[in-house]
Amino acid sequence: MQVLQVQLEVGPDPAEVGRARRWARSRLVGSGIRDDEPLAETLILLISELVTNAVVHTGCPAVLRVLFGTAGTAGTVRVEVADASCRPPRQRHAEGEDTGGRGLELVDGLADRWGWQPEGAGKRIWCEVDRDAPLIQAVPGVHGAGDADLGARKTSHAVTNPA
Repeated sequence: MQVLQVQLEVGPDPAEVGRARRWARSRLVGSGIRDDEPLAETLILLISELVTNAVVHTGCPAVLRVLFGTAGTAGTVRVEVADASCRPPRQRHAEGEDTGGRGLELVDGLADRWGWQPEGAGKRIWCEVDRDAPLIQAVPGVHGAGDADLGARKTSHAVTNPA
């Protein structure tokens, strides 16, 4: 299978998250994923969360990569965000009215797989969405969804911790 990889350098400014979303939308459309597809919205949310985490929690520039099969092919879309911080990601559990701490919970709920690994002096956080899998209609904590909805898409969770 032929894989197309596109990437964007993101500066260490929270305003860059919006630029990353706009860039990603145009690349998804170019890959054959229509802007109005639920898959596109899921991928944009995942991209937004991973880029936000990199920019806010590290204060470092990052590189966003999106890898997917050529237009018209089924398969997996992989999103990667690499940054210069060697600090591992930490999944937090937001409570009630907390305004932060839901990013990796969303990634865990929406992606089929996700994880991280060291890359150079920093790390790469990645997630994958299978294009042919049914999409979740709701995420716990968002629009009042229940935990039962989470299993509709979730297949595995793989975090690679270096020894």
